[in-house]
This record gives sequence, structure tokens and C-alpha cells, in this order.
Amino acid sequence: MTRIVLTADETLTSTYRHIPLLDFLGCAPVEHVPKPIYNFLDTQVPDDNGKLTFAPYGLRKVEAALLHQGFNRDEIVVAHPRYVERFIDEKTTIVGVNTMDPYGLGPVTMMFTQGGKLTSYTKLKFTSLMRRIRDYREKKGYKFKIEVGGPGSWQLEVKEKLTEELRVDHIMIGETEHVIGDVFRDIESGNAEKIIHIKSWPKLEEIPNIVAPTFKGMIEVMRGCGRGCTFCSPNLRTARFYPIEKILAELKVNIRAGQKTAWLHSEDIFNYMVEDRRNFYPNEDAVIGLFEEVLKHVEFANPTHGTAAGGLAAPRILKRVAELNHANINRWVGIQVGFETASPELIKRIANNKMKPFSPEEWPWVLLNGTYAFNKFFWFPAYTSIVGLPGETDEDGYDTARLIITMEKKLREKLGEKAHFTVTPLAFVPMAALKDEEGFNIQEQLTPGRVMHIYHAWRHLAWEVDHGLKRVTRGNPAFLVFAPLAKMGSRLLVRSIRKWAMKNGIDVDKPLEPMKLKIEEIDV
Repeated sequence: MTRIVLTADETLTSTYRHIPLLDFLGCAPVEHVPKPIYNFLDTQVPDDNGKLTFAPYGLRKVEAALLHQGFNRDEIVVAHPRYVERFIDEKTTIVGVNTMDPYGLGPVTMMFTQGGKLTSYTKLKFTSLMRRIRDYREKKGYKFKIEVGGPGSWQLEVKEKLTEELRVDHIMIGETEHVIGDVFRDIESGNAEKIIHIKSWPKLEEIPNIVAPTFKGMIEVMRGCGRGCTFCSPNLRTARFYPIEKILAELKVNIRAGQKTAWLHSEDIFNYMVEDRRNFYPNEDAVIGLFEEVLKHVEFANPTHGTAAGGLAAPRILKRVAELNHANINRWVGIQVGFETASPELIKRIANNKMKPFSPEEWPWVLLNGTYAFNKFFWFPAYTSIVGLPGETDEDGYDTARLIITMEKKLREKLGEKAHFTVTPLAFVPMAALKDEEGFNIQEQLTPGRVMHIYHAWRHLAWEVDHGLKRVTRGNPAFLVFAPLAKMGSRLLVRSIRKWAMKNGIDVDKPLEPMKLKIEEIDV
């Protein structure tokens, strides 16, 4: 008997040949990335007779919470999406699906798909899975409920018609570990609402440790952020820090399964155990201590997210983590970082703590010098910027392009081949405190400044594909095949942006004056 079947769509269970940043391939449109190419790069996590050997972290948390709240081990299966039907029978009460970007409404995807005009692989894979589950239920005459949760579940509330067509019974939005058992029992008894908003957050002691290994060795080190950026849902949540003992307990679950590396997940690694809630000066000893303890057990530990301000304020963290990971010109510490905009006024309005302990007026300088600090110690920041922020002027777009150009020039002058970063422009999607604002429509709201922002971001990324990608993929044989595809694709994209701009009277090759910013020496 399988009472609860948990799964996720295939974009969340693909290793993408272990090529850095290729996890974003699912955001690409089906119309522009041929299925044979996608299928070649889509290497799925292995399964154990249909069960996921390594599952997305969110699924493992749901699994652990259900076990913690009275469900039996033999009642729950975490199934590989390709084999989910194997575990569904007449005794199944709930099929729960974890999702990140089910309808392609996420910021990255909206940019890649021309504002949703095209179909992303995330949408294709999710809707295909849901139709399979729906049709299997109808074919067999089973009575189980289909429940969808995870970071992207809000999209099912937005697109009601498609959600109804997929026959989704329940949508769960919010953090769930403290209530998941009761909610699932309500679903089983028929007493649950269709859309279940969980408005409270679990306390630290209510978040159970994973009991089975996670995809890519991911473990959480904190929940929430505390900086309070108005455009970002996780940043509005109360920050809860995992103690070292809890982190190591989860780490060892992955080690026992053969994992030799770890991804330490947070919204901002430099906020771990932060005590200065006024200026957000990093707790250097705590962050360094975290990596020291983790790297006693694994060969490499990578943070997921951070801030340029945090890295610049505490370069001792960058230096020590690089040393612990034996980082060098061919072995980089990767991190995703919010660039957002070059406008001090905009960043002050939407993220007035993001630049702390620096001031909003220093924001462009923080991004330049933060990148210098990252690169100096072999950290490779993958930035994301936002196009179409509320209140954005055309000059803000030009300034963001100018800052990218300035960073290229000054970092290469200062660091030579150690100068590396990417900036991926995202479409503004209304969420968190800005949920009532108008989203950016790439079809109708492109201005010359926004085009310059997008063009120079992608032009630089194309340069990094030629010069930087080899640094973070050395030793991966798949890169030999992927590199020519990536180079060709990035060049075609830049060419197509230039062609569109020229057609619309925008000269993207027009020289832009670099910003008058200076790189300051770092004292560690």
C-alpha cells in the first residue's frame, strides 16, 4: 500500500550533465531549444526501482515532516517523475507534486519566453506530468487527490483555467513543515480548501531534518533572510538559523549516500547567524566556522546565494572559504547574487537593506568592488538583474548597461584572467510586497535603456561562455560537447537582440561612457 506519493517534474530531477548554471535550461523555450539538444543535456537522477535516489530538497523536507507527524515510512514513496504511476494504487490518498516554475511565470522564464509568448520546458514538463497523473487516475478510477506545493505553487492560483484543466485538487502555498500532517489528513477526509495558504512559519524546532539524500547534496543552513527586499518573498520571512549540529546531521545523510560535495542553501550566506540586524555586518566567525565544520566531511562546499555587500564587507570570509575549498584559477566557488539595478534610488526604494552595511548611494561602487572581492579569492558571482522594476526610468536602464561595461573594463585591468562574472537580466514579476504592481511585459515595454541593459548583459555573458565557462567546467567531459552549443547559442542570442534593436531604431553598439568608479584595495 502506498498512501502518499511525492514527486516533482523532470526539470527538478535533472543533473544537466553537472554543468554549472545549466539548471536554468528548463527556463528556455521549447521553440528555440530543439528537443534533441535538450534531451541530450537532460541527464536524470538515477532511480531505485522507480524511487528517487536523490530528491529535491523541498520534497525531502515534506517527507521528513510527514514522518515526524505520524505517517509511517512504508506509507510514503518519493517517486521519480518518470515512474510515478508504479506507486499509485487504490489505497493511494494523495499524490503531492513539488514545483518551482510550473507555468513558466518565473522571472528568468518570462524573459526567455518573451513574456510567456513561448513555452518553457518547465511548463512543458510540469503540465505533461500533471496530465499523466490526471489521466491515470481517470483510467483506473482511483480517488486520490492531486496536491501541488513548493516555491512555484502560487502560479497555479494565478492561472486558474489551466489548473482546473489539469484537475489539481489542492494548492498549498507557504512553508508547511509545522502543519503538513494535519493538512494532508484534512485533504484525505475531504475537509481541505482548494487553495491552502499557510500564513504562519515553522519555528526552528518544527523543521525536521531530512531522512533521505537530496539532489546535489543540498542542505539548508538558514530559512528566510531578514533584509526585507520588497520584490522577494523569501526575504520577507523571519530569518531562522540552523545550528551546526542540525546542518551536520543533514550533511551526513547525504554522505552516507555517497555524496562528496555539498550545496549550502540560504537566501544570503553572509547573513548566517548575523547579529547586527541594523547594518547587516556579517558574523564572520559564524560563517567561516560553518564552512570549516562542513569541509571536515566533504571535498567541496558551495553556497547557493549571497550579496555583493556581504562579501565586500567581510572579505575574510571569501578568503577563508576559498582556502578551505582549495579554490584556484580552475576551481571556483560559485554563488548567485542579486545585481538588480545600477540605480541607487531604485535599490533604496525596493531593497533598502540590500546594500548594507553600505549606503544606497554607494550601490554601483558596491557591485564593482564586491565583484573584485569575489574574484580576488576565486569566487564566481552569477548575478541577476531586473528589467521593468516599478518606477524604473530609461536612464536607469542605460546606467545598468554602463555599470556592466565598467565592471568588465576595470576588473580585467585589475585582475586579468581572474576577472569573471555574469549578469542575467530577469523580467520583473509582481510578488511579495510588490504583488499589486504591474509586471514587465517584454512585448510592449521595451525602451532604449532597457534594451541596452539586456544587450550588454547578454553580450558579457557570451564573452564569459568563451572565456569563463571553461574555468568552472574543467574536468567535465560533457563540456566538450556543450561548449560549442553554448557558444553558438549565446552568439545567436546577442545577434538577434542587436538585429531587433536596429530594426526598432536602437543602436546597441553606441559607445557608453563607463561610470567613474574606483576599485579599492581589500584589507583582509
